[in-house]
Amino acid sequence: MTLSWKTGGVLLGVVFFLAVALVKPIGVSTQFVILDGILWDAASPEVVTQAAEGGYTSTNAYLAKSGGKYAKSVANPINYSFLFVLAMMAGAGLSAWARGGIGAAEKTMPQLWRESVGGSAAKRYAAAFLGGFVVLYGARLAGGCTSGHMMSGMMQTALSGYIFAAGAFAAAIPVAFYLYNREA
Repeated sequence: MTLSWKTGGVLLGVVFFLAVALVKPIGVSTQFVILDGILWDAASPEVVTQAAEGGYTSTNAYLAKSGGKYAKSVANPINYSFLFVLAMMAGAGLSAWARGGIGAAEKTMPQLWRESVGGSAAKRYAAAFLGGFVVLYGARLAGGCTSGHMMSGMMQTALSGYIFAAGAFAAAIPVAFYLYNREA
């Protein structure tokens, strides 16, 4: 079963609305930092320690900031945000499986990609990984991510969300025209 982009957009909007209304705004890039902290703390247990006043702190300034909020998440990772990220990965895997698995990528590859870049699934996966890495790296530099700044931010009518969305599209549209060799 393949959903149109319109149906997918509506479903995404419903999920974001429910998350904001029932729990809290969605933002996920911080959870990748938390995962790094969990792995680091497993290898070197002195990275996160319990503070004298009952909270948590870290030898890493980033994990220690905000009163040890991130250090606490590293020490106690089973929380809504971390489980949400794990569920996103599981959902992506389930979606790939439902479309025939990773090997089906060559059959389901968009024609525009095939014409512009070629039919290699490995090249498409590498480009997707690199693009995701660049976006995540930039998101952490900016102190947030596209889901937190743009999607949740716009849903809450935050001016910063609209500014971020305008900037993201102002950069993405010319890059897409360049990558796909199209004229504006």
